[in-house]
Amino acid sequence: MCLEEFRTLLARHVRPDWTTAVEGVLISKVDRPDPPSPAMSGTVLAVIAQGAKRLALGDRVYEYGPGQYLVASVDLPVTGQFVQADSERPALGFGLMLEASAIAELLLQAGPGDIPRAGAAVPSGIAVSDAPAPLLDAVVRLLRLLDEPRDRAVLAPLVKREILWRLITGEQGATVRQLGLADSGLSHISRAVRWIREHYAEPFRVEDVARMSGMSASAFYRNFQAVTAMSPIQFQKQIRLQEARLLLATHPGDVTGVGRRVGYDNPSQFSREYRRQFGAPPSRDTARLRNAVPTPATVLP
Repeated sequence: MCLEEFRTLLARHVRPDWTTAVEGVLISKVDRPDPPSPAMSGTVLAVIAQGAKRLALGDRVYEYGPGQYLVASVDLPVTGQFVQADSERPALGFGLMLEASAIAELLLQAGPGDIPRAGAAVPSGIAVSDAPAPLLDAVVRLLRLLDEPRDRAVLAPLVKREILWRLITGEQGATVRQLGLADSGLSHISRAVRWIREHYAEPFRVEDVARMSGMSASAFYRNFQAVTAMSPIQFQKQIRLQEARLLLATHPGDVTGVGRRVGYDNPSQFSREYRRQFGAPPSRDTARLRNAVPTPATVLP
């Protein structure tokens, strides 16, 4: 019954841009399978009510369907596609943006022994699990507030806190908790990820970024791989190519200029790596994108 009501609420309140009247809550609806599409994951909880999606991060592949959830604790370059969606049974999903400050506040308020002990290893930045009944119940109660504008302002923040608590103490709690810990291994890697994203067109030495992140080069490289499923240089390449694709949408005739702008001095190398990433050279891929139906770039549902 919980999943049935979940689907009904999502179908009733979905908007073309996937936003809702509750800040940070998204609802997705897709009525056909789509080709693999690159996007940034954001820091998000995504729960599927109907349909399925496949997500690739480096050499890792995640697939999640009805009654399952995905958490992303770092904003990572991913490639996703809906694999179960049609006009009669569209893919329907719920998303909640995860804020480090809200998670940190809950961790500070937790009593001794309330939080499971963390392992020594830095967890992956993305994880998938079956959604337990208390988590699904809280998600459904949050969606019910879309029909209750008088209660929404007061109750929605409380239910969002409950959802975060269910995540923090749940199966993927180690991934979520590190988002709220200022000195966690994940926070150090997040700092490096943010720096690379902001300076993606510039060459860098891994040792320098490791030092900036407060880690030795060997620990940094090992933890970066654990969180992102990529080396720092591979991560930079993913960001460069995604930025190039966005730029080509508005400058389709300037392939060489776009390649240089994102950090490629060699046009042949840019075209070769772009084709390897997106399945077509820049000019042909740009034409294909102009004819595509846009959907919000996110890991949802």
